[in-house]
Amino acid sequence: MKLTGFYGQTVKRFLHLEHEPVSLITRSLRNAEIAVTETRDDAPVPRSSGEMGLQDAYVVSLKLNDYPNCEIWERGNTIKTDIRAGATYVYDMKKDPRFFINKPFHSLHFYLPRSSLDGIAEQSAAPRVAELPSQLGVGHDDPVIRHIGGALLQALRRPAEANQLFIDYMMLAFATHAAQAYGGLRWGVKVSRGGLAPWQLKRAYEKLDADLGGTLSLQQLAAEFGLSASYFSRAFRASTGLLPHQCLLHQRVKVAMQLMTLRDLPLSEIAIAVGFANQSHFTKVFSAQVGVSPATWRRGSLGTGESEN
Repeated sequence: MKLTGFYGQTVKRFLHLEHEPVSLITRSLRNAEIAVTETRDDAPVPRSSGEMGLQDAYVVSLKLNDYPNCEIWERGNTIKTDIRAGATYVYDMKKDPRFFINKPFHSLHFYLPRSSLDGIAEQSAAPRVAELPSQLGVGHDDPVIRHIGGALLQALRRPAEANQLFIDYMMLAFATHAAQAYGGLRWGVKVSRGGLAPWQLKRAYEKLDADLGGTLSLQQLAAEFGLSASYFSRAFRASTGLLPHQCLLHQRVKVAMQLMTLRDLPLSEIAIAVGFANQSHFTKVFSAQVGVSPATWRRGSLGTGESEN
């Protein structure tokens, strides 16, 4: 089966949306595209959904609003069921699921190809992940998916503020959880709790410092040391107490502090120079880490009462 994904234009056609929805995509497992997309239509035209496209892949859907008396069908089987906000539903794209759109809907859809599940099993030295359960109308109370979904919703709504390391990590966490919770993944080898060697940690910091804009993917960073993305994330956290995307934000703030000692450089320019989307994003991250705003910190550092912008 040809993989065409379930994001972007595919989702737009499937749900008859007016505009192409924003999607976040990672390629950290076998270069397979794992994606997440928020969809919403408060006044849809009543009609059947389009085709997902037959693929060896799953759509894991976190529902963000109630959708009572939902008519859904696949392979000739039709049911009506009440979809509940906060529940997670698994759809097998090989079964060509569709539903009748006649009420407002709001969902978060994860696209999970079979190749990504195989990649997780391979990295874990585990048997192949089983088919994920996709019984029509059956929802799951999954607090992990709700937590991951909540974090990714913020990134989807402000994509310029989300660095690729964060996207890669959250999507890897989603895929691993789906493989364990729904596919029965069992680790074939004991997960190492060891950290990176000093030279590896030094090199990792150098790579992060050289890419404050956050374009470097987790897979690319891990490949520097011949490690999988999941193993590298665990080892990096064991060494630093931080995940790679969190460390990137700390490095940005560290460099910003150095630049703020230059009295004539505006905060708006510093924000862009160290990789933040804008001054507002910079202020939010800086304040969370340091406890005061950049302007307040700068006044204290320079010993001046002048306002900063």
